[in-house]
Amino acid sequence: MRSASLPPIRVEPEFRQQLEEVLAEGETLSSLVEHAVRQELMRRMADAEFHQRGFASLARAKETGNYLDADEVLSRLDDRLRAAKASSAR
Repeated sequence: MRSASLPPIRVEPEFRQQLEEVLAEGETLSSLVEHAVRQELMRRMADAEFHQRGFASLARAKETGNYLDADEVLSRLDDRLRAAKASSAR
């Protein structure tokens, strides 16, 4: 598959200058933009997956009537946190 270009974006000259000033050695503005776009894509995909899992869990709970009380969930999380802290202290 051939590579494709992202659409060009217009920015204020001051903003472009700020970007160019923080480029690492050998880094290009194009590579910085590509990296930022990839990171945002990954964040959005993870966010969408998180929501899908949540909606699926809600649907299962509605179907089965099996809900967990919020206090029980928080208690279990506190137990896990205490165990992790105790384990890392050793």
